[in-house]
Amino acid sequence: MGIGGISIWQLLIILVIVLLLFGTKRLRNLGGDLGSAVKGFKKAMGDEEKKDPASAERLEKADDNVIEGEATREKDKQ
Repeated sequence: MGIGGISIWQLLIILVIVLLLFGTKRLRNLGGDLGSAVKGFKKAMGDEEKKDPASAERLEKADDNVIEGEATREKDKQ
């Protein structure tokens, strides 16, 4: 048994069908596009942290001001 009840042979057959349908060049381009998108996302996240380090400090200070506990409401008396 393989992943989720699919045997290794079934996975290989699916892989062959995908290769026949899309071709290796198209799959390689798709993988490259996906990789560059992930790289761009990581770079943007890193740039944002470098750009505004004060916001990280404000978030940490805001966490210190959080009061943990239960809030209760009194029902309005009419």
